[in-house]
Amino acid sequence: MFYDPINGAGSTNGGLRDASTKNGGLAHNPFKAIVAPRPIGWISTRGPLGDNLAPYSFFNAVNDAPMQVMFAGSLKDSIFNLRESGVFAVNVVAESMIAEMNASSEAVARGVDEFALAGVEKAECKVIDCPRVAQAPATLECRVAHLLELGGGSWMAVGEVVGVHIREEYLRDGRFDLALVRPVARLGYRDYAVVGAPFELERPDD
Repeated sequence: MFYDPINGAGSTNGGLRDASTKNGGLAHNPFKAIVAPRPIGWISTRGPLGDNLAPYSFFNAVNDAPMQVMFAGSLKDSIFNLRESGVFAVNVVAESMIAEMNASSEAVARGVDEFALAGVEKAECKVIDCPRVAQAPATLECRVAHLLELGGGSWMAVGEVVGVHIREEYLRDGRFDLALVRPVARLGYRDYAVVGAPFELERPDD
């Protein structure tokens, strides 16, 4: 099948299919299931009304020299706060933290501290004035490099990494061991996955 997400027209076997919907007649938009898995950026910020913690599935690394990450979402507390402070932190979600991550996704009134709401231990960042998840396997402290309006009410923040926290128990032979971390990834719909069986693959030019 094929459908046009802009105009809502879809086709299968050469014919139009449910031109009244952007999903081409499907019950749900498949976009986030197609672009999967996606790492979860558990974003912590500090603003005029207090501290905030929220998971974002539109998150990834975008550069390594300098180290930069991005996350995107609607104009909620995270974006409001980093526009004021110029900083944010990205906390890695381990499998053991799924319940807390999910609890922090609840839509609550501005000023509610999701660290307290989800029962998450808070620690201070070292380089920036921002809270972080104390028990996260790793945290990236970031200064905002770019803030872009994407349209549809969404914004993208690009941050340069200025500090890295790694808990010692997740290091093995000098490497951040994903088999120990078992990071949580976002799929489509209400689906998630856990990275539990990483493997190495040599490149042809190694």
